[in-house]
Amino acid sequence: MLMQLGRQLQGELYFDDTMRTLYATDASAYREMPLAVAIPENEEDIRTLIRFAREHKTSLIPRTAGTSLAGQVVGSGIVVDVSRTFTRILEINTAEKWVRVQPGVIRDELNLFLRPHGFYFGPETSTANRAMIGGMVGNNSCGSNSVVYGSTREHLLEVKALLSDGSEATFKTLSPDEFHAKCEATDGSLETAVYKQMRSILGNASNQEEIRREFPKPSIMRRNTGYAVDLLLETAPFTAGKEDFNFCKLIAGSEGTLAFLTEIKLHIDPLPPRETGLLCIHFNNVDESLRANIVAMRYKPSASELIDHFILECTKDNIEQRKNRFFVQGDPGAILVVEFCRDTREEITAIAGQLQRELEATGLGYHFPLLFGDDTKKIWTLRKAGLGLLSNLPGDEKAVPVIEDTAVAVEDLPDFIAEFNLILKKYNLFAVHYAHAGSGEIHLRPIINLKTVEGNQLFRTIAEEIATLVKKFNGSLSGEHGDGRLRGEFIAQMIGPRNYELLRQVKYTWDPENIFNPHKIVDTPSMNSMLRYEPGKKAPDLKTVFHFPEQTILQHAEQCNGSGDCRKTHLSGGTMCPSYMATRNEKDTTRARANILREFLTHSTKENKFDHKEIYEVLDLCLACKGCKSECPSNVDVAKLKMEFLQHYYDANGVPLRTWMIGNFRMLTSLAAIAPGIYNWLVKTPGPSRLIKRFSGFAPDRSMPTLERRTLRSWLKANPHTGNAQRKVYLFCDEFTNYNDTSIGVKAVQLLRKLGYEVIPVEHPESARALLSKGFLRKAQKIAEQNVELFSRIITEKTPLIGVEPSAILGFRDEYPDLVGDSLRQTAKELAKHVYMVDEFISLEADLGHITSASFKPAKQHIKLHGHCQQKALSSVLHSKKILSLPEGYSVEVIPSGCCGMAGSFGYEKEHYDVSQKIGELVLFPAVRSAEAGTLIAAPGTSCRHQIKDGTGVHAKHPVEILYEALV
Repeated sequence: MLMQLGRQLQGELYFDDTMRTLYATDASAYREMPLAVAIPENEEDIRTLIRFAREHKTSLIPRTAGTSLAGQVVGSGIVVDVSRTFTRILEINTAEKWVRVQPGVIRDELNLFLRPHGFYFGPETSTANRAMIGGMVGNNSCGSNSVVYGSTREHLLEVKALLSDGSEATFKTLSPDEFHAKCEATDGSLETAVYKQMRSILGNASNQEEIRREFPKPSIMRRNTGYAVDLLLETAPFTAGKEDFNFCKLIAGSEGTLAFLTEIKLHIDPLPPRETGLLCIHFNNVDESLRANIVAMRYKPSASELIDHFILECTKDNIEQRKNRFFVQGDPGAILVVEFCRDTREEITAIAGQLQRELEATGLGYHFPLLFGDDTKKIWTLRKAGLGLLSNLPGDEKAVPVIEDTAVAVEDLPDFIAEFNLILKKYNLFAVHYAHAGSGEIHLRPIINLKTVEGNQLFRTIAEEIATLVKKFNGSLSGEHGDGRLRGEFIAQMIGPRNYELLRQVKYTWDPENIFNPHKIVDTPSMNSMLRYEPGKKAPDLKTVFHFPEQTILQHAEQCNGSGDCRKTHLSGGTMCPSYMATRNEKDTTRARANILREFLTHSTKENKFDHKEIYEVLDLCLACKGCKSECPSNVDVAKLKMEFLQHYYDANGVPLRTWMIGNFRMLTSLAAIAPGIYNWLVKTPGPSRLIKRFSGFAPDRSMPTLERRTLRSWLKANPHTGNAQRKVYLFCDEFTNYNDTSIGVKAVQLLRKLGYEVIPVEHPESARALLSKGFLRKAQKIAEQNVELFSRIITEKTPLIGVEPSAILGFRDEYPDLVGDSLRQTAKELAKHVYMVDEFISLEADLGHITSASFKPAKQHIKLHGHCQQKALSSVLHSKKILSLPEGYSVEVIPSGCCGMAGSFGYEKEHYDVSQKIGELVLFPAVRSAEAGTLIAAPGTSCRHQIKDGTGVHAKHPVEILYEALV
């Protein structure tokens, strides 16, 4: 049956367990195994899927990025993922201020397209760099700036859709005469039926009265309570003097339950004023901030966003977000970020000053920093990271999305939150508070353990009580995240049973056979059923080589909440996730890798729960770039998970030859270094090189790394330090620099000596980077322990350890503290504080005034810099940029590239070569090729330099080479 369907599609259909598992969850707490996953190529494929669903009594679940928080895109039917194929921007009309797109267009990328035209699509979710327009319509998304731009519904002008019988319809604004003409049509079409039914419902005076009495307050702009029949009621012909009827008001927020959208026409606004300022008001507690929010809204801000104490605490432990806390003073109970957009900074300063004075006069707020420019991006990044950071709690208790989407009138917000917290107090719970104070919607997440029977029941109890509270304030149970599985069963309580029955009539008129995303909004199962976790199920006992602080390996994988930060594209910047950026396949996301591990480690019946080829296949394209360790708000370190998995997988299945060769790189290279000339001839001469690559499984088109004539260790012995030096550093002579990049190591040593440092070599083991990358953790552990024991005796704050190759030296900071045994763990952590990349060390010394521009010849030189992945995750590319800017006249441009695509051995392996090149072609290769004549290309990583050479023919230099050549 499914095989036959697959043959009928021009796109792809998957019904294997792996793909079904990866699409069984979204960003919610829900999990349901779908029948299959379809990637339609065009509209005809969607028609075929609709016909199949009708004939075989199954369903279709429309899906774009899969970041739904209420279980909207999980279900037992066929998940239809349009995120890879329906991605075109079809038409723009600047005169009429609209754009027409397919549903898979990403919100931020739409705005990149619109910017040169002077326009902007306003609604902005916290997931805007991967959220897609189809999903935003389905959820009626809004975001921080909804006080100005409203929700997606206010921008939705027209849609082209396939109805549940496979017919096509276009829904747009209709005058009263056009509306009645639609209703009077005699063609018997489904399109005519839905118009007739709506006229029957909304033309009934009793229904009108009931809708106006029971639906949320009209003043609440954020409202996703069921189908928006209350808003359709306030249109002509049902209410005189109102705007004309448009079914788009109903379709927005319908969560894919009524029709399958193929084209979407949106209203666009002129770009906002040039200047933006953020007044970041510090408060002692949340209540003060909410009362101040009422005052702030009188000053017409473009956003007013809350960050509570708990979120701020979470940011202290997040590598990326720590950098964004620069504006925080003391230990505030809450911060209200009030945004003003005006033409000049002077205007913003004036209005912010007025607000500050009024708040100070009433005793609200104690610190009022006003920030502009790049600082505003850092603050919004901090705020938007809130959702992911909440998943970072160690253990099984999590901040769960149960009642996090309530919206009430702004003036009701302080009293609502006070009563809300009293309800939680009854159950010894507290909630995290963050987000959209300016719109009357605070995201509130209580900390609950859903793995227990008691936690599962508490999940439901809290939902029931808060639904009653929201009704008391005549609010909306969902402000922007939708009803889905989570809130659907409470809609009858929110709008009354009679109105709920009207919603059921709407659903089954549009979709008589219930094929479009069933069991969302209406006829929803119990909200505490079909969760990711089976209540009361005993956690498996998993022995690991790596230490996972305060948690197990399973709990670390479970930190991924599905928010999909790993689905951003190369246009958004950042490193995570390079393979997804190249393939655009869900299987290649960080989220998918965490999901597959969670599934098998939880449900496998094998003694070795890692022994599953399905896990291997999903982890295969992980480049271990470490982007997720810093960029994932939940800090899910998939590289670490992959290393651990490989050790146990090879325990069960043996080690492939190529894997053994790569893991033992140091040993094999040391043998080749006995006769480097012969080795270089073999790997560079076409015939022998082809044979070696074929035997070893390396890509035929990839050049092989060569050896230098002598090793760095031999050079150091032949060229000892002479003279006096005021400062001393120890050199970690990693295996890559020692054998392959000797000349770079020599220049690093000569540079430091010339700058006044004694560089002390040490006899030490290898870095174990190659062993780690291939999962030889037990062998790597012994080496790590030897290195920690050795260097901990000599490395101090005044005599640090430095290294040239980022991936090797940064292992002391990253893997070593969690790899060594318990007795050495604290020693490894202390040692890590005094270990630096050479770029980083020189940068920090320059900050102290120990190194200045006077040591270098002034010259005009432009440099394009590509940072190493581990450097980006664990240090900063800015250190390399800073040192390259030391010579007077040198200008440095950081290439906004993520991973280069080589990632150690990844880009050499024949099955990974094409993906490796695609990653390089996203940003890095075009940036290198477009460099003007005379521009130097800098890259600290040996793999990065190799990738640049193979991909562009350009020889990239290590920053220390450039600095050495610039010495006076």
